[in-house]
Amino acid sequence: MARTFARLVALALLIAPEVVAAQDEGLQEVIVTARRGEAENYSASMPAVGLRRSADFAVVEVTVSGDTRDKAQRETEIYDMIRAAIAAAPRGGVQLAFGERTLQALTLANYRDLTLKNDSRPDSQRTSFLVKVRLGGTTDARAAQAAITGFVKSVKPVGRALMTETDDLTLSVVAPDQYRGAIADVISADAKAMAARFGDGYGVEIEGLNRPVEWSRSGFSEVLLYIPYKLVVTPRH
Repeated sequence: MARTFARLVALALLIAPEVVAAQDEGLQEVIVTARRGEAENYSASMPAVGLRRSADFAVVEVTVSGDTRDKAQRETEIYDMIRAAIAAAPRGGVQLAFGERTLQALTLANYRDLTLKNDSRPDSQRTSFLVKVRLGGTTDARAAQAAITGFVKSVKPVGRALMTETDDLTLSVVAPDQYRGAIADVISADAKAMAARFGDGYGVEIEGLNRPVEWSRSGFSEVLLYIPYKLVVTPRH
């Protein structure tokens, strides 16, 4: 049974690169909210078994808004404050990024790609981006949150432009598809243990290992990386 299962895992991993090529999202840094499909926290396709690990970054959305009456001056102040934030980021121990699902670095070369939107007040505009801190060592999500809050407060207003935190802390993972092998190892160990519980008269079949890696937040600093596979216990004939 173990040799048969190993062959199934090997076959699935051979098929996987074709799927990953079509799902290049899994090769980038991705935001971890509820799950990859942006559905409710619970999903029938989410297996109980996956790889739990610390996220790579803690991430907080911030917004720069301004209400200077003159539109050109207002936009200049907002973008100048973003420039100041980019310059201050290394000193503050943070990184800046933008993107809704996959992230890219916010730099002096692309910060004007951020679109200004009308705010809730007349003659006001805003735009948002992300501030993130790498997790690991003594830096957990709480320490990262403190660093991000300190950074936001340290960037001085430009004219009437202000920067504020506008969302709760979330997490990101860099290239989740790189963990396919580790996830398969966890699935293999669980499948062998499950088959052993049912005795020699039963084996296991696994379907879906060719599907892309998905992700879900499982703790304040932790994520669950998984493949939505299906395990079936079958009698041996």
